Amino acid sequence: MNDLGPSMDPARRLDRRAAEALAAGIHGRPFEVLGPQDGPTGRIVRAFLPGARSVEVLRRTDRQAIGTLRAGIVDGLFEGPTADASPYLLRIEWPDAVQETEDPYAFGLLLGDLDLHLFNEGRHFHLADALGANVATIDGVTGVRFAVWAPGAERVAVIGDFNSWDRTRHGMRLRYPAGVWEIFVPRVMAGAPYKFDIVGAGGLRLPDKADPMAQQAEPAPATASIVASPFEGRWTDQEWMATRAGRQSAQAPISIYEVHAGSWMHQASHTERPLWDFLAERLVPYVVDMGFTHIELLPITEHPFGGSWGYQPLGLFAPAARYGPPDSFARFVDAAHRAGIGVLVDWVPAHFPTDSYGLARFDGTALYEHLDPREGFHRDWNTYIYNFGRREVQGFLIASALHWLERFHVDGLRVDAVASMLYRDYSRPADDWIPNVYGGRENLEAIGFLRHLNAVVAERCPGVIMVAEESTAWPGVTSAPPGGLGFNFKWNMGWMHDTLEYIEREPVHRAFHHHELTFGLLYAFSERFVLPISHDEVVHGKRSLVAKMPGDRWQRFANLRAYLGFMWAHPGKKLLFMGCEIAQEREWNHDASLDWHLLDDMAHAGVQRLVHDLNGLYVNEIALHERDADPAGFAWLVGDDHANSVFAFLRSSSSGKAPVLVVCNMTPLPRHGYRIGVPCTGRWREIANTDSRFYGGSDLGNDGVVHAIEQASHGHPHSLQLTLPPLATVMLRCED
Repeated sequence: MNDLGPSMDPARRLDRRAAEALAAGIHGRPFEVLGPQDGPTGRIVRAFLPGARSVEVLRRTDRQAIGTLRAGIVDGLFEGPTADASPYLLRIEWPDAVQETEDPYAFGLLLGDLDLHLFNEGRHFHLADALGANVATIDGVTGVRFAVWAPGAERVAVIGDFNSWDRTRHGMRLRYPAGVWEIFVPRVMAGAPYKFDIVGAGGLRLPDKADPMAQQAEPAPATASIVASPFEGRWTDQEWMATRAGRQSAQAPISIYEVHAGSWMHQASHTERPLWDFLAERLVPYVVDMGFTHIELLPITEHPFGGSWGYQPLGLFAPAARYGPPDSFARFVDAAHRAGIGVLVDWVPAHFPTDSYGLARFDGTALYEHLDPREGFHRDWNTYIYNFGRREVQGFLIASALHWLERFHVDGLRVDAVASMLYRDYSRPADDWIPNVYGGRENLEAIGFLRHLNAVVAERCPGVIMVAEESTAWPGVTSAPPGGLGFNFKWNMGWMHDTLEYIEREPVHRAFHHHELTFGLLYAFSERFVLPISHDEVVHGKRSLVAKMPGDRWQRFANLRAYLGFMWAHPGKKLLFMGCEIAQEREWNHDASLDWHLLDDMAHAGVQRLVHDLNGLYVNEIALHERDADPAGFAWLVGDDHANSVFAFLRSSSSGKAPVLVVCNMTPLPRHGYRIGVPCTGRWREIANTDSRFYGGSDLGNDGVVHAIEQASHGHPHSLQLTLPPLATVMLRCED
């Protein structure tokens, strides 16, 4: 091969120390020595390509040779002058192929100063478009721009199939003082797997790291990130988005079907289509038919261990690969919206797993987490805790939330384990936590993060709802800052625990625990509540919902129906975990499909039909939903009949018309002529009876209509004499 251009100035050859650092994959400033280097004697080009036989420089415009690079002082190093300073290609001869490609080290700065500033301030809300791996065209060249935050690293390189996972090939440029490393790798395409090779302080080489900002990942148990295709969601949900705010207000009927995507229903084993497409075809119509208004998905962000159900995530910007690529999830959301169904997603900013390829000690320092285990490690879950006081970490988490809400049109996030975030001593002995700056147990940084998160979401995503799973009595969870946290709704964990304890008791003992069903009304309007019967209540030895019920088979199903009737009539939005609506007998198993065959049994089919009818009633009867968070919409009539285990209350709308009377008999004894005072005369139509034969009951009731009589009772001028079926909830609407 002929020499081209001037000869190489010996003084400009790379010195041995730098060359050996390149060969060892520890050179922290590769852009200072590789690529085009201009000097008084002209331009030289230097490349490090281990395994290459020869390298020639071609002018990009006409592919004419303008230089030949000669071997340097270490294997893989090539350097030499070029005839001119034109944009160029490298023509690389490998042992079994010839490659022509642009030089990654010929490209200038990639991220703008504003991107870096906003990131360091924790206010870059489109963070996945700046950091991570993004297909881009730069100077007319298509490839992938990689960027990652690792301020404690001495060197970072990107590795993947495109460089044979060679950590010496694509060392990145540090953008100081932001702590962000970047490189543009030409001709890499979407679908390419990659990781980051990171050398920490003191030359410590860390395990290869997945990209914290990856928008796609390899299916487990593989752990590489994937360069995602540019997102081109074709949305057809304009009508839903325009009406979403009204559908999700505190006055709207919200009935949520909680779903673990992987175990709701297994598709045929021979199909290879994404699970999201199958669920769009089967789950969405089912939810519509059952009358639910929303689907809530257990976490669908990338997580290494399926047995965590997604609650130990590592890829907060990537839909879990086990369920399908990002565009298939978008199709699922779009299909739900077209059918009038909202989609909520469980989102986990409370902790992350310690897997070595993940966020843990990402650059050799406690970058995302606290260093001190007394504030940075959850002993209950063996996971790390985010450092909410670090602005970049706050920004990372808020950008993740917005990624789901804005990019995928998700209608709300249920924020998991909020209680563990709010208290520094959460589940810790007295000597294993660090007080805040005032000596208290409140996690001031986490409180600030949650308020900031909710404020940003409210401003940028009108109509979206933020739901807190907060298991203590923290005040103002659904109140606005500065006093509150700013959530829209809170799971009512106290109601759930108390009422389940009550309904699990033998009816003969319920007279002594009457308060377990009434106590929740003392605080029912202190927050905007969701009443949750969630996945946590039907696993780990807690038994399925129907299996919790006492008595023989008939009584178990009757108890379940009565409880569901009470729940749907009680103030608060509704949430029911999948399988509960068919009275699944066994506990939920995340590896198995629901037991759909049970619907061949009339008792199970009856429970399903009841849930369908309760949803319809909840939506159609304004008195049952409009004042879910307003004490003026609820009034006790009978709250103290311990001996008979009877409860009765009124639900009313703001108009004051058509109140609904709810009566629960929580014993297996029918009661005839039970007098209850009511506010209006005329006919009261029985609109629900969980003892109906259509649900598998004994069909005892009030023949559809009861007439009020002029006899005062319970503080009202009129009263009804009712037949109360055994173990049943009945509802009647005034038709005066």
